[in-house]
Amino acid sequence: MKHIPISVLELAVVSEGDNAAAAIGNTVEVARHAESLGYKRIWLAEHHNMEHIASSATAVLIGHLAGATAGKIRVGSGGIMLPNHSPLAVAEQFGTLASIYPGKIDLGLGRAPGTDQQTAQALRRNNAYVEYDFQAEILQLQRYFSPDNKLSKVRAFPGEGVEVPIWILGSSTDSAYLAASLGLPYAFAAHFAPRLFRSAIEIYRKNFRPSAQLETPYVMACVNVLAADTDEEAEFLSTSLYRMFLGIITNERKPLQAPGPLPGIFNNPEVQQAIQSMMYYTFTGSEETLQRELSAFVAETGIDELMITSHIYDKAAKLKSFLIVSEVMNNAALKSSIQFAPDSTIP
Repeated sequence: MKHIPISVLELAVVSEGDNAAAAIGNTVEVARHAESLGYKRIWLAEHHNMEHIASSATAVLIGHLAGATAGKIRVGSGGIMLPNHSPLAVAEQFGTLASIYPGKIDLGLGRAPGTDQQTAQALRRNNAYVEYDFQAEILQLQRYFSPDNKLSKVRAFPGEGVEVPIWILGSSTDSAYLAASLGLPYAFAAHFAPRLFRSAIEIYRKNFRPSAQLETPYVMACVNVLAADTDEEAEFLSTSLYRMFLGIITNERKPLQAPGPLPGIFNNPEVQQAIQSMMYYTFTGSEETLQRELSAFVAETGIDELMITSHIYDKAAKLKSFLIVSEVMNNAALKSSIQFAPDSTIP
């Protein structure tokens, strides 16, 4: 397998029987575990008005994880949903984070609010259509970080002159064109929106223009990965993920459920088709199976970095899954000190 960096996406999902505090504590354990295994970064996703996701105050949680880890793993947003925040506030927040943890903070930006319309309006009043100004707001955010902004009447402190790498997140081709035109690294959410993934990364690479931040295109794909000792065990663990997607489709969201038999509605052809289409880039299995399937995925897409999200109910099984994936990506049974690809041009 082509050696590429591997990273983690977390939502601080609340499991059945737990609460937000437990979910955040579990996320800290994941961050420390991933760091010990040599994962490159851990990102937190911003969602709102979702009872069973504890990552809504994303910048706060990023600071908590950065302080709870040893500084070997980068911590960032996957992403900050820019329609919910003024560029100045984001510059100040991430300028503060990068001042405390220099060289360890990433800023991934999304153009959707990450919630329903009513909640989006409550988050950022009088600016309901800000998502259509996504490019302008990114440029404004870059100006706040730039030392050249020192003559402006509005400046970001901390933030001005602080190095905070910006990424564009996407689930459509629109984001691909934008990331390419701005010369920024591109992270695609194939873990829930796989349909346009191949088209988007092709557009991004074809239209990429070098920038001060990035000379050549850089693609990171986020996919679902659930690993276990056997294919059968991994498939059993994946029933929790199936239940999560089922809740999204039926709008009956619940805490992350323990693995087990799927409810009867899952056999509905329309429901099953919807779930399977969302989970197209979901990889489950033993080390041998994942070695084969992830190798093919990396080779076919030519991605520069793999980010995984692993919604597994049992904490011990989840941590073991990250270990197995690290072994897969290294193609060696390493148990303690794991080395991935050398650092690329992406910080």
